[in-house]
Amino acid sequence: MQRLKVSDNQHYLVTDDDQPFFWLGDTAWEMLHRCNLQTEIPLYLDNRKAKGFNVIQTVILAEQYGLQQPSPAGHLPLHDMDPAKPNEDYFADVENVINMAVERGLYLCLLPTWGDKVNLAWGAGPVIFNEANARIYGQYLGKRFRDYDNLIWMIGGDRREVEGGVDYRPIWRAMAEGIKSEASQLMTYHPMGGRGSSMEFHQDDWLQLNTWQSGHGHLNEPIWEQIHGDWMRQPTKPVLDSEPCYEDIHIQFIAENGAFTPYDVRRRVYRGVFAGGCGVTYGQTSVWQMYSAEHDPVLEAEKYWKDSLDTPGAFQMQHLKNLMLSRPYLSRIPDQSILKSAEGTFGNHVRATRDAHGRYAMIYIPTTPITVDVDLQRLEGETFTASWFNPRNGETTKIGSYKRRDQATFTPDWRGPDWVLIIDSDS
Repeated sequence: MQRLKVSDNQHYLVTDDDQPFFWLGDTAWEMLHRCNLQTEIPLYLDNRKAKGFNVIQTVILAEQYGLQQPSPAGHLPLHDMDPAKPNEDYFADVENVINMAVERGLYLCLLPTWGDKVNLAWGAGPVIFNEANARIYGQYLGKRFRDYDNLIWMIGGDRREVEGGVDYRPIWRAMAEGIKSEASQLMTYHPMGGRGSSMEFHQDDWLQLNTWQSGHGHLNEPIWEQIHGDWMRQPTKPVLDSEPCYEDIHIQFIAENGAFTPYDVRRRVYRGVFAGGCGVTYGQTSVWQMYSAEHDPVLEAEKYWKDSLDTPGAFQMQHLKNLMLSRPYLSRIPDQSILKSAEGTFGNHVRATRDAHGRYAMIYIPTTPITVDVDLQRLEGETFTASWFNPRNGETTKIGSYKRRDQATFTPDWRGPDWVLIIDSDS
């Protein structure tokens, strides 16, 4: 596998040979801690590979009693809960999983620890890190895994960087710098819900990729504003939503509110990507925690993880990746100016992206019926072909041909509810 790096224009990710890479991640936070190496991890990785995912996000020191409860192999990650005393047996198991991912062409995005080991706030903890041992632990990880080309490092873990008068940023920085002193893989940061890595670390050299956690609190979180804000930020860095709303998780974590549906997930991820995201990470509420009969459910998960691998949203995410890579990718830009009609707000917000050279445009329409007026003068050429793309099944249906004029009007089929309008320049 080739290592990932930032593209020349600083907005996207590419492989070492400069091929476009669209990050389509899945959330498996508890995989290393709760799944066995013989059958469960291969089952999970094979399933996600078949569905088009290419990045798996998981945690070394896991949230759910990751320091106190041994893995299925009987290993705890640290001796005496000391970050300076890693248990080689546990990290040999981690290496086995990295190799399993290599065999399947998957990138593994590793969080060195969940945030409760730095800033308890809630959860099992305990807090074990300070600036000194965070650097030692980071150096160990960097040296231990520096030769693996399919690794991405993700510092942080769902906690505020400054809270209760305590500044935890020096600890996270020490961990990142420890890894970077020994290794050169791509590095990013996982923020708390409603926050982004750019809010605290954008100027840090170790942060090569910004992420947001649009999270599970609101049905119509305006992630397009957050992503586009980072697109415009200097210095330029790629950005993506690394934790949007999870399929089947309760809205605001309250059962009476109902759960996020595949449609809710699609509205979140398409608008984030069209606003300038270099990818996105999907999640399902039973899968992230690897919920099984051996564990109590978190956030009222209802099905075991093996019974939740084939939910509709998990199948549908690959259509977004395939769509983005079906046209010239590295020249794609967010551009609302192509819309001559109102862009709408919240659940009805329409989001547009296009090729910087005018070769194509894509417009995500989240609900029907919504009519959009498109300024074809923003594209190159004299004639254009328009199509509807179905984000539920990945099928494309031709609408017709259009000649260059000030604007063209499109109304999606009443069936849906969401569609992508594609306009290709025939030239």
